[in-house]
Formats: sequence, structure tokens, C-alpha cells
Amino acid sequence: MGVANQEAIKQFRLLMEEVDEPLKNTFENVHQGYPNETLMRFLKARDMNVGKAHKMLLDCLQWRMDSEIDNILAKPIIPTDLYRAVRDSQLVGLSGYSKEGLPVIAVGVGQSTFDKASVNYYVQSHIQMNEYRDRVVLPSATKKYGQYIGTCVKVLDMTGLRLSALNQIKLLTVISTIDDLNYPEKTDTYYIVNVPYIFSACWKVVKPLLQERTRKKIQVLQGCGRDELLKIMDYASLPHFCRKEGSGSSRHSDNGRTNNCFSLDHPFHQELYNFVKQQALLRESIAPIRQGSFHVNFPEAAPEGAEIARKIESEFHKFGNQNQNGLTKSLSGLRVHGA
Repeated sequence: MGVANQEAIKQFRLLMEEVDEPLKNTFENVHQGYPNETLMRFLKARDMNVGKAHKMLLDCLQWRMDSEIDNILAKPIIPTDLYRAVRDSQLVGLSGYSKEGLPVIAVGVGQSTFDKASVNYYVQSHIQMNEYRDRVVLPSATKKYGQYIGTCVKVLDMTGLRLSALNQIKLLTVISTIDDLNYPEKTDTYYIVNVPYIFSACWKVVKPLLQERTRKKIQVLQGCGRDELLKIMDYASLPHFCRKEGSGSSRHSDNGRTNNCFSLDHPFHQELYNFVKQQALLRESIAPIRQGSFHVNFPEAAPEGAEIARKIESEFHKFGNQNQNGLTKSLSGLRVHGA
């Protein structure tokens, strides 16, 4: 770590010593024993500007307090059938670890429908996976590999991406804004695979809008990306949709649902769900578990995020207008609210 970075962290730590005790307490859940590394994440997110990084972190901690994020891992989505429906329509999972020990998070972008539950359940589930990653998965990886591990790699599957994805842009913007403001610099690299033409068209107009720091993290791979991904992870850690050409985000792989890291039957989701239910039982003597979604304050999208959403909407419409298979009709009445 350079001298300039060390000085920035020193200044940042002095500022954090002055915050109120409740904010310090929730900060402990954020840094998990690695305050300097956490401060550096926020500094990177604000181009090493200590003042801006300090404000960003304080806003994050206040959001955590206002939305009771410290308790979200004790708020199971029940009944189980509802949680299974969320998992089947919000395709995210942990498929394994890279050779360097970074968790490999798989995301089925193209086939996530977000149509089996309310927006609040999907946001709750997303934040729970973030918190479980930060409080359980990353500390376990750090212990196992004998070195600090604070980031993951993400493999985004674009199989099935179509015009109807416009309906999810509002929700995806909410989720990405939550991540940008409250979980910055948690992803080392984004690998994008199984890319259809419609993504390629959007990527051309979106890429220039991204910050250079973000652009450097994104790699668009050919086909399912298997050969490139095997350079950084073992075959067992490959997401199921990367294991052979044309496999896509199939919900039923050769070895059944347990090989599909999106499924509730996969070991990762079983462990996560059981952990949340156990945490809930520990707190049940204080307050009984109640059904219903966990409401979180939705942050306003940053101007650049809103501009990206508008560009995506425009490109999708353009694609629909050029398509000769009647897909234009499916765009009728579609609007990207809040973009």
C-alpha cells in the first residue's frame, strides 16, 4: 500500500473515531475485523477523496441503521415455498471459489423473471446474500486460504435476454444502486457469458458511460466462457451454465438441481437459508418471527445510473423496431419508471 493511501486511511480513521457509538457498532458488521481494508473500498469508490468517502460511509451506516440491516440475517422469507419461488425467479448463487480463494457468484441475468414475489422480497433476498457473503462467506474464505479475501468474482449469464427485460430495469436499478452506495468495490471482476445480439448492441452504448474503474472489471467472454474461466477456477467451481457450449442457465443440469447453484436445493442456498432461520430462532424470544417482507429504504439512483438505464431502454426499443418477428408488439406500453 502506497504512502498516499496510508495517509488517506489515517485521515479517514481519525474522522471515523468521531462518529456516534451506534454508527461505530454497525460499522463493525461492515468491516468484520478489517477496518483499513473497508475504508480503502470506500476511498476507491470516491477516487481517494477522503471527505467524499467519509460522507459515503456515513450515509451507508445511517442506511443500515434506518433499515435495520444488522438484523436482516434473522429475517427469513417464509414460508419455504415463497422463498423457493424467489430463488427460481431471482437466479443468483455461489458456485465455488477461484484459485485465489475468491467466491464465484453466478447470476442468471437473462432468465431471472422477478415475477413470483413483491419487489421487497427480491431486495430483501439480495441484501441477505450480500450480508451472508460479507459476514460468513468471505471471513471463512479468509481463514481457509490464510490471507484477507474481501471481494468476489461474478459470472453473469445472458442466456435468454429479451425485450421483456425492460420490465425489470426499475428493480435492477434499485438493487445496483444499493450495491454501489453500500457495498462498494466488493467485486473483483465481472465475466459476462452466453451473450446474445441484444446485449452486444446495448454494451456498445453503455460501455462509454461507465467509469474507467468499472470498465476495467468487466470482461465479455466468447460463448459460455468455459476455457477462459478455467484459467482462474477449477471445473468444479464453474457455474453450471459455463460447463458446455449452449448449456445456458438451465434449471436442470446433468447432475440434478443440486448442481444448479441457483436452486434452493443447492448446498449454498440450503446453508444460507438455514443460517437465517437459526438466527431468527435465537431472536424469537425477543420478537416472534412474522411473515411479510422486510422493507428497506430504496436509495435514489445516481445520475449516471439513470442515464445508463435510459440508454438501455432506448437500445431495446431500437432493437424491437428493427426486429421483423413481431417482437415490436411486446414493447407496447413498456416504460422504465424511475430511470
